Amino acid sequence: MAEKKKRKFNIIDIVVIAIIIIAIAVVGVKLLGDKVTDAVAEKVDCYAEVVIVGAQPRIYEEVLRQDLVGEKMVSGNSFLSSTIEDVWLEDYIVQLPTSDGKTVDSLDPTCKNIVVLVKTQVAPDTASPKIGSQEVRAGKTFIVKTQKFETSGTIRYVEFGEYTNANEH
Repeated sequence: MAEKKKRKFNIIDIVVIAIIIIAIAVVGVKLLGDKVTDAVAEKVDCYAEVVIVGAQPRIYEEVLRQDLVGEKMVSGNSFLSSTIEDVWLEDYIVQLPTSDGKTVDSLDPTCKNIVVLVKTQVAPDTASPKIGSQEVRAGKTFIVKTQKFETSGTIRYVEFGEYTNANEH
């Protein structure tokens, strides 16, 4: 009668299994590390004022008609947790030359600046805060996109914590 051979693990089998487990762990951390860190990290509110300069009446009237306050931001084809907190209009000032060669500020009679206040939450020590894939920094171009509206503007103001902009509208 043939004896049943018992399979014993040798040191090479154990090393190969350990390498496979370590490789799977490394790939898992690379793929999910930021998402896991973001999910468990403490968050603070981050506000960004985005100004759409010199919008034509048909655009700013549509923004007001849609009442975007409370709308979720969209990135690609997905809703974000970021929301539009406020929308207001400001005068659009243009510079015009005078007959004596000087330049003066003048109020545009038809166009307005649209200001959109966007709120998100980020980790307080985030070096590059983002809304979707867009970095949030004053001076950057930013696409304001909701389910019903999309245009680009420029971030003019960023604040972490409570929104306390002194330039209240």
